[in-house]
Amino acid sequence: MKRYVWLDRAPIPGGDGALCLFEYGEDYVIKIEGGKGGQLMNTRMHGSEDALAEIPCKRLAARPGVRVLIGGLGMGFTLASALRHLGEDAEVQVAELVPGVIEWNRGALGEKSGRPLDDPRTRVLNVDVAEPLKAGPKGFDAILLDVDNGPEGLTQQSNTWLYSAAGLAACARALRPGGYLAVWSASADRGFTLKLGKAGFAVEEVQVYAHGNRGTRHTLWIGTRAAR
Repeated sequence: MKRYVWLDRAPIPGGDGALCLFEYGEDYVIKIEGGKGGQLMNTRMHGSEDALAEIPCKRLAARPGVRVLIGGLGMGFTLASALRHLGEDAEVQVAELVPGVIEWNRGALGEKSGRPLDDPRTRVLNVDVAEPLKAGPKGFDAILLDVDNGPEGLTQQSNTWLYSAAGLAACARALRPGGYLAVWSASADRGFTLKLGKAGFAVEEVQVYAHGNRGTRHTLWIGTRAAR
């Protein structure tokens, strides 16, 4: 019978919380310390994380010098998917606030996603994703946000800013014309769809299975910035 085996604890900067890494049979699981036992993410179910990058990056694959920003490294699957669908001249920046998550991905956890941190196109930033978003206008072709459980601050209260009108406006300014903003959520949120529209994005709401073609479905928002 499989059981959870505690491996490590990673404090979340700026707060009292922490993420905990567990081994569960052949898989790894990340939970929020002190939570009610639910999994924040695991290495067995990552279909929606793959799709978060696949949908916009496939559309960008023919563009030269594509630059992508990923908010949240997680277990590395979104990063790995982006790299699979982009050319050799692309650059993918990953902003991960929790240093321990980066270390886990450099260790045994990285084997599950194919070690995307070793790819020369990858640049890892141990910062809040808000920093590169505010750094300069029109710098990215795609911004992929998977920093929490959806458009609210669960693991980190400051994440709420990303999904606010001010945060979405910052995302729009950071995108090149015709660029994409992709947002992951564990559940649908009609209010957030409307908020993206008000921020100037043409919005697609996509339901994606977490694992294969069955079971739990997650929500992805794909917002397109106007070409001009």
